[in-house]
Amino acid sequence: MKIVVFETEEWEMAPLRSLADAHDVTFVPERLKPANAAAYADADIISPFVYSSIDAETLAAMPNLKLIATRSTGFDHIDVETCKSRGVAVATVPTYGENTVAEHVFALLLAVSHKMVEATDRTRRGDFNQAGLQGFDLMGKTIGIVGTGHIGLNTIRIARGFAMKVIAHDTAPDHAAAREMGFDYVPFDDLLARADVISLHVPGGADTDHMIDEAAFDKMKQGAVIINTARGNLIDVNALLKALATGKLAGAGLDVLPEEPTIREEAELLRSVYLRRHNLETLLADHVLLHLRNVVITPHSAFNTREAMQRILVTTRANIDAYLAGAPLNLVS
Repeated sequence: MKIVVFETEEWEMAPLRSLADAHDVTFVPERLKPANAAAYADADIISPFVYSSIDAETLAAMPNLKLIATRSTGFDHIDVETCKSRGVAVATVPTYGENTVAEHVFALLLAVSHKMVEATDRTRRGDFNQAGLQGFDLMGKTIGIVGTGHIGLNTIRIARGFAMKVIAHDTAPDHAAAREMGFDYVPFDDLLARADVISLHVPGGADTDHMIDEAAFDKMKQGAVIINTARGNLIDVNALLKALATGKLAGAGLDVLPEEPTIREEAELLRSVYLRRHNLETLLADHVLLHLRNVVITPHSAFNTREAMQRILVTTRANIDAYLAGAPLNLVS
């Protein structure tokens, strides 16, 4: 089998390197996209990360493809319907960072609530003036958790440790967990109206695209904070900018942005704008957000701890081995 592993660093190769004992394995540091897919037309199995774009155009350039073993829980970067029609299996890593990402939620929240970035920048300049640095306590505040899967429940567990009140919304409520952990499920609009902090933990996709739009921001408390460690498309960034500018939101902590992969490469940014492949207004909004003092943005790194990355690699190897043995694991198609 020809196996190609994309978006890899040297240290990541170890758990997958021994596949080369029986297969032709190539490690590629770049992400897979339509522009370079033809170079890997002979691949039988690929293992991308979330920045690869595996759309119909990419898939058409890879006629031998049999398995996509994505090193992620989410799979919105993959055209699953085209994979189904082509008979290409898609395997994910269902759980690896439920505690890891939940911890990052509070890294972002504490950075916002204690104005940590601005405070640190000041002291590095030798400025110990505290003007404008007053924050707020988490104790006693209400946090609204949108999505109570593995990460959402771990976020609730940590929130309870901060003595926060917890409300949640999910299309498939886990009432047993609610009883055990002491939180209440409420309708979505009720959560928006009651929460001091809103944390998003739902997958990306057409049904969640811009679920936090201008109408949603209008329903929120004055001075609320929003945290997004899930997918960039969940929030309409233009509506987010308006909510921040008007003071409707006191701040935001974001580990994801809707045009995040494009922002990473300036040359690609200019080319994509020229070709109208991306929304210029959204790209500009992303860039504005990067410079706002009450917004903390991290580079989609919530998952990135030694322990979580090891779990990703071990599960990805298990997914590939299981497929090769004829007993595939963790399939979404």
